[in-house]
Amino acid sequence: MKIGILQCDDVPENLQPDHGNYPEMLLQQLQNHVSTSDVSVYRAHHGELPASIDECDGYITTGSRFSVYDALPWIEALDAFMVSLWEAKKPLVGICFGHQLIARALDGEVERSEKGWGVGVSFNQVVQRKTWMDPWQDKLDLVVSHQDQVVELPVEAEVLVKSDFCEYYVLQYADHFLSIQGHPEYSKAYSRDLMESRRGIIPDARLRAGNASLSAEVDGELMTKWMVNFMHEALVLRRNA
Repeated sequence: MKIGILQCDDVPENLQPDHGNYPEMLLQQLQNHVSTSDVSVYRAHHGELPASIDECDGYITTGSRFSVYDALPWIEALDAFMVSLWEAKKPLVGICFGHQLIARALDGEVERSEKGWGVGVSFNQVVQRKTWMDPWQDKLDLVVSHQDQVVELPVEAEVLVKSDFCEYYVLQYADHFLSIQGHPEYSKAYSRDLMESRRGIIPDARLRAGNASLSAEVDGELMTKWMVNFMHEALVLRRNA
């Protein structure tokens, strides 16, 4: 399976020596599940997108410090690319910013959440089981870093995972789009350093809670496995259609 990473931002330069950039984080997570030689990176935030949707079997987006409602040409181009993937029933997995942009591309709504920053580890309940959730468990705890949230679902969306803080945490659209508000690719060390870099921007109480939550185990490896399972299933369904 050939996967295209749609890169939507860069890790802050001062954090890259210790943590790498976003594609490297994803590649590290994917290496136990796919051949990384079959993964291509497209710097979508610099206007680089595949010339054809068929350059890869499926795509994964990274997170971003930008908001999906920012009026930037590259976001509009990526939105249109997602619509093309949707219409062609090509597999797409959206992470954080990608989760929100999929919702917006399919006529949902995304806003700055009145609940404030989500940082550290989020604790979530799986409310709908799918065949690709193998191995199975009924909770999904991931590192998060976001202010925006999906607030109105597209008609095609199914809620698979939720919490009191984020009602629409994991969404599935038909058999070929999947999106996750959390970051399976983020390490707890990166979360800690990212929070520290935003001290003065994120309220102190939220920073303290976020740092305390990092003592919990996270399900990044499991979510990565689920993502790959989902893409394989989507490809099989597409070929048999």
